Amino acid sequence: MEDNKTKESKYSFEEFDEEILREYDIRGIINQNLSVNTAYSLGLKFGTLIKSQNNINKIVIGYDGRLTSPSLHEALTAGLVQNGLEVIIIGLCPTPMLYFSVYHLNVDAGIMITGSHNPPEYNGFKIVLNKKPFYSSNIQNLKNIVFKDNYTKGLKKNINILDQYTKRLLQDISIEKKLKVAWDAGNGSVGVTINNVIKRLKNTENILINDVVDGTFPNHHPDPTIPKNLKQLRDVVKKNKCDLGLAFDGDGDRLGIIDNKDNIIWADQYMIILAEEIAELYDNPSIIMDVKSSKVFFDEVKKIGCNPIMYKTGHSVIKDKMEELNSPLSGEMSGHIMYKDNFFGYDDAMYVALRLLQIISKKEIPLSEIISKYPKTYSTPETRIKVIESRKFKIVEEIIERLSKENLKVISIDGVRVENNEGWWGIRASNTENALTVRAEALSEESLKKMKKNIESQLKLSNVNFNFAI
Repeated sequence: MEDNKTKESKYSFEEFDEEILREYDIRGIINQNLSVNTAYSLGLKFGTLIKSQNNINKIVIGYDGRLTSPSLHEALTAGLVQNGLEVIIIGLCPTPMLYFSVYHLNVDAGIMITGSHNPPEYNGFKIVLNKKPFYSSNIQNLKNIVFKDNYTKGLKKNINILDQYTKRLLQDISIEKKLKVAWDAGNGSVGVTINNVIKRLKNTENILINDVVDGTFPNHHPDPTIPKNLKQLRDVVKKNKCDLGLAFDGDGDRLGIIDNKDNIIWADQYMIILAEEIAELYDNPSIIMDVKSSKVFFDEVKKIGCNPIMYKTGHSVIKDKMEELNSPLSGEMSGHIMYKDNFFGYDDAMYVALRLLQIISKKEIPLSEIISKYPKTYSTPETRIKVIESRKFKIVEEIIERLSKENLKVISIDGVRVENNEGWWGIRASNTENALTVRAEALSEESLKKMKKNIESQLKLSNVNFNFAI
């Protein structure tokens, strides 16, 4: 690589540590395998890619509230400008606002600097190209891009699109009856937008906690799929007799929900409620959920006149499938929910929250009673089991091979999922870490015990010692 121009920068080009090139994003630990030089190098490489292969000259950049995000943003911008790009900076924001800006400003590329739901020492980059997620082999191929140092220096400019984003979020929302709502921003970057939204949201009484952006996450870790992170919100809902509580992850693209009876409502549960509205608007629409979702979801969604599609885990692959099937709604257990009905088809937790409030405001019964209509199940939490990276996919292959010799309903679109009349259990290899993820669900506690034993025995046959906590 020619580096006559790189020498003019206070940053240095460095090749990527391959560990940071994940399936859906670029992510690592600051000063361990990710630094400002990583960000600068990404600017050089990605800038070269989009100018030479895609003839793109503009890109939007945003960043979350982590302490390291401003310096990564500065370095990334320097690399992109050196490539002759016009860099449009929208500043501190949640990830969905970055996605919105790509559409609103009609720009084909965007990069969000964010550590998402990970601990404070992490940071990374989520990339959009041609208004689609940039993931998998595209990310891996970045290491092969050679910076072409032959461009006229570009420029950067700052813009504020908060009001436009807020207006778009509320554009189609109407709350028909008064609702008392607790909001937990988790000290994440959704704190930038949440006040702007709720002060304009009519017919609601709002209680807001942890809305000050703080990259140390002083109150709790910003991952709404982990029950202990929802304790503060649950206490607020209970104390104030709220109709529901809404929790966001570190960059605002995942949603957690607490009902009026202090119960955690998981994504595959509230997705049924969202799907009921979609069923009234479309003829047999395809609704996508990932392979870790409850069988109840697929059964109930089919009952209401939708076509439930079980697909691979990962919001990027689900977005592509959503486009292929022209699906108006999709999601996964992690709380990434994508609306294409009246929206753009990306995961915006604030928009999903507003759609849910609108639906609930039209109901005569509270959220807890809506959920109680669905069959009760017993399930394990999603559990991660550390394994050797080189073994994780092989283990799943071994299990599928053994099960293929038995008379079982085996689904292998992503890992292995075994279903029967009593429930289901599943094992899949994580795309983002050296781990297997396991989950089981059944209609009774006794059946759940059987599912758990099936998981344990299959893992043991592949030399993985694991036992569910009693």
